[in-house]
Amino acid sequence: MDELEPMADDTVFPGIITRDWLLGRLAGAAQREVPLNGDQPDPARTPARSTPAAVLVPLVNRVGGMTVLLTQRTDHLADHAGQISFPGGRCEPEDPCPEATALRETEEEIGLPRDCVEILGLLPEYQTVTGFCVTPVVGLVEPPFSLKLDAFEVAAVFEVPLAFLMDPSNHQRHSYERDGRTRHYFAMPYQGRYIWGATAAMLVNLSLILRG
Repeated sequence: MDELEPMADDTVFPGIITRDWLLGRLAGAAQREVPLNGDQPDPARTPARSTPAAVLVPLVNRVGGMTVLLTQRTDHLADHAGQISFPGGRCEPEDPCPEATALRETEEEIGLPRDCVEILGLLPEYQTVTGFCVTPVVGLVEPPFSLKLDAFEVAAVFEVPLAFLMDPSNHQRHSYERDGRTRHYFAMPYQGRYIWGATAAMLVNLSLILRG
């Protein structure tokens, strides 16, 4: 296991992260260059063309500090069974933009109404090894709210402090061999849950952008 190298800048998160601070940091973020743009699709596992998709990165404005709401997928799904992920999915023809996809999928998966989410900005697209080109949509959620999980897709939801996920010392780098190829991935274990792969990489990108 390797930890990421320390950030080159001296950016420090404010004591209290506010909506306005996030809006300032996320302005134009989708066009910025980040080191984690994802993997080239694996020809043995994916079609030749990427499938557009979008996920919601829900920042919950708790009194004790902002958290990130994540889901754990059910064990019987064909793709990414049991893994930690953001709510979201593939873009449908009726979706006018990635934001619409992310809000629709979130409402379908965990029952969070779209009018409870304020869109703050987009992160750079992320290419998954399974052939999806994912647009992460950052949204602010103000408590209280209630959820209703789609029992077929979502086994559980939980929240992780934003400060924990943004701390580079919690960003682990690992590798594995598959079909003669070495692949690298990121992981952020938290209280018995293993956040890794594309979800962890998108969180690393969010950390880089928020830190300037």
